Amino acid sequence: MTALPLVIRREHPDDAQAIERLHARAFGPGRFARTAYRLREGAAALPELCFTALVGTYLVGSLRFSAAEAGGRPLLALGPITVDPSFANRGIGCALMQAGLDAARAGSHGLVILVGDLPYYRRFGFSPVPMGRLVLPGPVDPARFLWLALAEGGSDGVSGNVSAARGL
Repeated sequence: MTALPLVIRREHPDDAQAIERLHARAFGPGRFARTAYRLREGAAALPELCFTALVGTYLVGSLRFSAAEAGGRPLLALGPITVDPSFANRGIGCALMQAGLDAARAGSHGLVILVGDLPYYRRFGFSPVPMGRLVLPGPVDPARFLWLALAEGGSDGVSGNVSAARGL
């Protein structure tokens, strides 16, 4: 397999329509009913932590982080991360994750949560949120509710209901 001429860059405001089409292709209309989407409702993505993947001029991937909080403590909600299905299994998701997590660490963020498959996210250091520690605004399979401390002690004392952070 030939390496793709892949470029990872910060998301531009003019990427919005291409990203929405990508989300529709990858997740379909049912995406709006998912708990992870409900968490992000009304919370703007953090531009300094949003990245896109391009092959030539074609947008093939996107990663976004939103500000969230639990028990008055700030945290990041990762997602959605999306790769065009026709470009799956080519390392694009990994490249987006690495860029996003590096930027989050550089921005001195302490903790990131997501809903996803542990076998995939484990390679980046994610593990299941301990039962009862955090509560999302809707049902979620506990085995898919994951977190990653981005700094020493990043998860210490973080507990409670998770909600979108509004004023950040």
